[in-house]
Amino acid sequence: MKLSTKSQHAVTAMIDLALNDNVRIITLAEISKNQGISLSYLEQLFAKMRKAELVSGVRGPGGGYRLARKPYEITIAQIINSIDKKSKSFPTEPREQPYVSHSMWNILSLKINEFLNQMTLADFTDKRLITQSGNDQSNPNYDSSQAIHINKDSFDGTPKSHSLKS
Repeated sequence: MKLSTKSQHAVTAMIDLALNDNVRIITLAEISKNQGISLSYLEQLFAKMRKAELVSGVRGPGGGYRLARKPYEITIAQIINSIDKKSKSFPTEPREQPYVSHSMWNILSLKINEFLNQMTLADFTDKRLITQSGNDQSNPNYDSSQAIHINKDSFDGTPKSHSLKS
């Protein structure tokens, strides 16, 4: 199974916010620059996450976004579900003999959802899972110790047990 690019970007952006939880409000422009995700794409993702009450926006000078709840209260499943609306790929009309594969996919979806509901943003803000992405000299408020770059090819999906190079 592979998560959609939208979901991957949303989770990455939320981890960026979680790293700055209770420190400062983060602009989408900062996330865009830190993560290499287009600003207009982030605006679409954050509109959905705001609607799902995962983030809250602050307007005006110094405005941006912050988490609506604590990192340990936001699961990866909640983020993904706010971005990727569930589609119905199987017939919903009752049949005399339901598709065997329908039942199998429902069970698999439930198991994946259970797994993702066990992982929170707090699991991914552990410094052992994060590699530093460098220093941004153009932004005086930029804290490179809070920047993240997640190597999705080497991440095994097990929170707090995966080691990355320093």
